[in-house]
Amino acid sequence: MKKSTIYISFLLIMVLGLLLYIQFGNNPADDHDHAAEEVENHTDENEVHLNAAQFKAAAITLGTFSKKNMNDVVSSNGYTKLPPQNQADVSIHANGIIKSILIEEGAKVKKGQVLATVESPEFAKLKEAYLLSKSHLTFLKADYERQKTLDEDAVNAKKTFQKAKSDYEMEQARYASLQKQLQLLNINLSENATATAPVLAPIGGYVTEINIRIGSAVAPGTSMLNIVDNSKLHVDLLVYEKDLYKIKKGQKVRFILTNQGQNEVVGTVFNIGKAFENDTKAVAIHAEIENKDEQLISGMYVNAMIDLGSNAVFALPLESVVKADGRSFIFVLEKNDTVDEEMHFKRVEVNERTAQLGFVQIDLLQKIDKDAQIALKGAYYIQSHLAKSQGGGGHAH
Repeated sequence: MKKSTIYISFLLIMVLGLLLYIQFGNNPADDHDHAAEEVENHTDENEVHLNAAQFKAAAITLGTFSKKNMNDVVSSNGYTKLPPQNQADVSIHANGIIKSILIEEGAKVKKGQVLATVESPEFAKLKEAYLLSKSHLTFLKADYERQKTLDEDAVNAKKTFQKAKSDYEMEQARYASLQKQLQLLNINLSENATATAPVLAPIGGYVTEINIRIGSAVAPGTSMLNIVDNSKLHVDLLVYEKDLYKIKKGQKVRFILTNQGQNEVVGTVFNIGKAFENDTKAVAIHAEIENKDEQLISGMYVNAMIDLGSNAVFALPLESVVKADGRSFIFVLEKNDTVDEEMHFKRVEVNERTAQLGFVQIDLLQKIDKDAQIALKGAYYIQSHLAKSQGGGGHAH
């Protein structure tokens, strides 16, 4: 009985001690400090500090959201195209030999500019015939007017007047023909006889091909040079029958060059084809380019979106969104420390939605300032820097 009492007393003491430890052994202040430390560490895990050299090396571009029509669109492929009136094959209307070439491939030329010169003895003979005809025409005109006066006075026989009239009209026709031939050869009518004719640019633009060299023989219809005027470049987009009823003149078009990065070009539908293209069930939609670039040339392939409505959403470039641990993030410039020359970025989680033409619509999972600066380019560098500072955590994809 005595042993049992001792055993029970020992158990009571142990229980009482345990209760006292639970009550007073865990300091609430320590819990608060630990929680604060966790919050602080969590904040640090989403912040990146870059110095000026790192910021420059990463080629980071800052910006904000763009408004894009990401919903009501028709997707299409096509290519840039130049109207035939803005392309020229340069030739000459007579046989000759190339005497000089005054331009190079890629050169920009103006309409009427001398591109080359062609030499031929036929040019001199043609000019000589023109000058003789001109002189002869003056004589025949005077004779015709004299015979006309005599005929009216019934002094000469009728056939004498008729012959003078016939000779004058025939020389007029010959003179006009010689004049036209010289004009087609771009030979100056007021100069003396010459064996050289200039080759002039029929349109302004860029020389794309030179098919001649000094001493080359040329004939009528021979293509000596090619010139293109890209100022009238437009886009032909192929739209299939099922979507054709949705397309109307005046709709906006956004497209990117398939092999030229993600630069966006915009345009407007100005005409809709009336026949299927090349045995397909697609019709060509012609769109005028609004922000033309000298790098655009005919025949470039494009991916395009034809906007059907005005339902615009806020979007960011695809490269501004990084993935880590199965989630999506953007980096927002939180502070620009000019004293320490540091850029402070905060990683903000987002949800990705519709993606088109290099842009993606996103939903922010936490609030940021309306005019906050976002890393549009270089986000993957910032993410890798963050992962490195975490000892390899937060792996980006």
